[in-house]
Amino acid sequence: MTLAPQLRIHHVITRLIIGGAQENTVATIIGLNEKPDIAVRLISGLSRGPEGSLENRFQNRLSLLQTVPELVRPVHPWLDWRALRRLTRIFREDRPHIVHTHSGKAGILGRMAAHRAGVPLILHTIHGPSFGVFQSWLPNQLFKTAERHAARYTTHLISVADAMTDQYLAAGIGRREQFTRIFSGFDLEPFLQARNDAQLRKSCGLTPEHFVIAKLARLSPLKGHDDLLAAAEKLIPRCPQARFLLIGDGSLRAEFEQKLRTRRMDQYFVFTGVVDPTTVPELLGLADVVVHFSRREGLPRALPQAMAAGKPIVSYHLDGAPEVCFEGQTGFLIQPGAFDQIAARLLQLASDEKLRTRLGNAGREWVRPRFSERTMVDAIYDLYIRLAEARLLHAPSPV
Repeated sequence: MTLAPQLRIHHVITRLIIGGAQENTVATIIGLNEKPDIAVRLISGLSRGPEGSLENRFQNRLSLLQTVPELVRPVHPWLDWRALRRLTRIFREDRPHIVHTHSGKAGILGRMAAHRAGVPLILHTIHGPSFGVFQSWLPNQLFKTAERHAARYTTHLISVADAMTDQYLAAGIGRREQFTRIFSGFDLEPFLQARNDAQLRKSCGLTPEHFVIAKLARLSPLKGHDDLLAAAEKLIPRCPQARFLLIGDGSLRAEFEQKLRTRRMDQYFVFTGVVDPTTVPELLGLADVVVHFSRREGLPRALPQAMAAGKPIVSYHLDGAPEVCFEGQTGFLIQPGAFDQIAARLLQLASDEKLRTRLGNAGREWVRPRFSERTMVDAIYDLYIRLAEARLLHAPSPV
């Protein structure tokens, strides 16, 4: 057998909206493209909607991105069948050594297509759970069954948090030795340099007296905006200077704005709308605390990003959050739905600047060595090389 000096790798994702899994994938593609023994491509469905798109990241790298319009997020038997056929054909023609999938739909169809096409190594990253208490019994059973089936022909699974590994193993998906945890890295430096810019603060309608509580998340189901509103109603009578900075946009914005008007709470909330990920650090710089109340996550990038910006965090005790939010050290963990406790912790932080500083500094120092893009890309690259050499697919680089 002649070993390949360059590994051909195809990544597949359902869509490239602005979101943690998508930002992770784009950073991985761009980082791997710099490796001399890697030829990488990303295949994605169309990315349209209020969440924004990351397709512009490939404006000067058009050869790295291929669009498959049939790959859509909702279950659509006709389009799903066509997407499966199209992906299978692409893999048979391109003959990649590795197919690496991301997100639910692309994760199932991409791995099925890779298996049909005889791709030697098939990987999948679990950015967040496709099943759990956030949905009813029937969808859970369907997703668990699909994931168990796909795991049979998956060489390796990457988890962004140990919590994902534990959840999948508990559901009978995969074997322990198939999993590797790799944190979802990002460009640390802009967050480490984040500051409370007076002009930006003013443009957002925030004064120096306001206590700013930021939430970085799409306005979409399960992201916890209603929970934030419930906690805000308890906090504001005791902390009227509180203001809630919602970074991001989504399908539920109009509905949420109506709820605020009905409760006469709209004056306390600031919406940024769709923001390019490169502007997130300066917006987090305005915050005194960052909250995250999503009911479905792997390890939300918003938390380590907030920590890198030197902000204390308050998060639900779910999924991977306890792997970065250490109680009383980098922030506070709250049980889902405990709105009184959320309000109490936010009030405590609003009245104790030294506590905010201590938690924020500790978070920054913990994140710094663990969440860089380079650390993530190198870990993925090393995993590829190890798996490829074990299968005798790749010629080791000369020492």
